[in-house]
Amino acid sequence: MAPPVSADQWLAAAKYRRTVYGLKSTSAVSDERVEQILGEVLSFAPSSYNTQPVRITLVTGEKHKGLWDAIIKEAEPILKGAGEEVWKTMSGIFAAHKGAYGSVVFWESGNSIKEAGEKHASGAHMFPQFAEHTTGMAQILVWTALELEGLGANLQHLQAIPPVEAVIKQYLDVPQDYSLKAHLNYGDEAQPHPEKVPEKLPLSETLKVVN
Repeated sequence: MAPPVSADQWLAAAKYRRTVYGLKSTSAVSDERVEQILGEVLSFAPSSYNTQPVRITLVTGEKHKGLWDAIIKEAEPILKGAGEEVWKTMSGIFAAHKGAYGSVVFWESGNSIKEAGEKHASGAHMFPQFAEHTTGMAQILVWTALELEGLGANLQHLQAIPPVEAVIKQYLDVPQDYSLKAHLNYGDEAQPHPEKVPEKLPLSETLKVVN
């Protein structure tokens, strides 16, 4: 069977993805379409031994804003403890994230990793790392797909503040074995879509060919 797109088309789609911080509280893409995209990614994205540790929660509209209210309430005293300037900076960033339309929250199922280790005991020590690979692939697929639909998005890692992760788990009512891996805010773009690729290291440092 011939592939539906060429390698160049695939790479062009992946290259189009950018971090977009200026987001509106609207989405020209329906919730149903976003849900369809998430389901499609989960239906084919690879995972080692097909263990499928990725779980996703879609949060939209007022629920998204309520989620950020909970995050901000929990994070404020912690970040203020690091200094008023820290909180002054982060409170503005958090307010911008709250102003987006929705969130795609990526989790790892701890139970699935444990079960994989029990089934494949010789590789049990590797399954946490394999799961990290898997969730990364799911994140980039979802992020790229949403931007190709015309939305903007930015990826956050709120597990850096453990009490905030706990609040997110409580607000979204997910199982206790889930661990937070990333939080993708999305919405209609409030700024031109970035075109420039951030500067990268020269290929002489990052690519080696052995033949």
